[in-house]
Amino acid sequence: MGNIIKIALRNLRRYQRRTLLTATLITLGVSAVLLFLAISGSFKAMMVGQITDSMLGHLQIHGKGYLASIDTLPLNRTLRENQMAQVEKALGKYPAVAAYSPRIKLGAMFSNFTETTNIRLNGVDPQREVRTVPQLLDRVVQGPKDELLRRGEILVPELLARGMGVAVGETIVLVATNKDGSVNGQSFVVRGIIEGVTGPGGRDGYIHLEDASALLRMEKPEISEIAVRLHDPAQLAATFPAVKKQLESIRNPSGKPLFEVHSWQDLTPFAHIANMIDLMTLFIKIMLVVIVLVSIMNVMVMAVYERIHEIGTLAAIGTGPGKILALFLAEGFLLGLLGTLVGIALSLVSIAALNAARISFNFGQQKGLILQPSITLADIVSIGLVVIAIAVLGSLQPASKAARMDPITALRHV
Repeated sequence: MGNIIKIALRNLRRYQRRTLLTATLITLGVSAVLLFLAISGSFKAMMVGQITDSMLGHLQIHGKGYLASIDTLPLNRTLRENQMAQVEKALGKYPAVAAYSPRIKLGAMFSNFTETTNIRLNGVDPQREVRTVPQLLDRVVQGPKDELLRRGEILVPELLARGMGVAVGETIVLVATNKDGSVNGQSFVVRGIIEGVTGPGGRDGYIHLEDASALLRMEKPEISEIAVRLHDPAQLAATFPAVKKQLESIRNPSGKPLFEVHSWQDLTPFAHIANMIDLMTLFIKIMLVVIVLVSIMNVMVMAVYERIHEIGTLAAIGTGPGKILALFLAEGFLLGLLGTLVGIALSLVSIAALNAARISFNFGQQKGLILQPSITLADIVSIGLVVIAIAVLGSLQPASKAARMDPITALRHV
């Protein structure tokens, strides 16, 4: 086998221009695909992180039918104390669950004593909310960041604060109607101004969970949803179906489901963008396969055609068809290996250069996000193996043709 590799290397050096051109095409294809994977993966991870780590969490649990009417923030589809206990017991069985946070979602009238407008609010437990969506504090653009908020304080959405002329430290009034139609008002101090982000709930205000309960005059604990964070987003594929199956199998005395469980993909239209990125990545990989296949087949077909007399001589001196086949396959393998290694090196240098350049971009309401492309070892290995395998596969037909040549006919070829 070592002699075959040596002869294959010699043959590739004999046709340096063709070898260089083919290896360059493979190099450009590999580096372009890896660079695209790094950039698109970075953008996708940042987009998903902005949504899950600052608003939604990875999973959400609601009372049955809540999501269908979420635009009206219904207060008659909340989870009661015993139902919350069932959810907490179920979540405790999954090591992948890092944190979860109960929320009360409500609509209210917001008044600065001169003007009044509508506001959507999340009543949250500050400590549990920050553990569940750790980037929430990063959205506070004005006001202290040592903790999210305290009782009697409110985080006001940036657009609303600007429109109403509200500043940190001022007092405002919230007026809300509970599910029985009773109206209640309560004054709050503006603790901070929170930046809006693109997506559902991205322009909501925040108050303490106990303040929300008091504002709605809830006699017993009730919540609208439970947001769940996983240790690793990659665990979602395994954890979500298990949690969903367990909770949605729980029935009320009438035999109807009590809960509904949704992943972040079910809650935001940006999941479609993530799917489009995955689809584009697939098409780019297919293009790489086509480039390598066409390049290798072209060069190997020409190699066989130009070396018919040489193939006949090899066969005439006793070289078996298997060794001739292996010789041309080795040439294809070496071309694929060379192009892959140089392409990987080029892509890694390009990724490092992009990280050093610290290119910024805007995503929805988020300004100045830094592009941080990265590539995993699994992607590098998988792309490399696919390219080398396709290079060998592309050499198979020309190599097989060479191995089947009749020595006498080949020697007569001019």
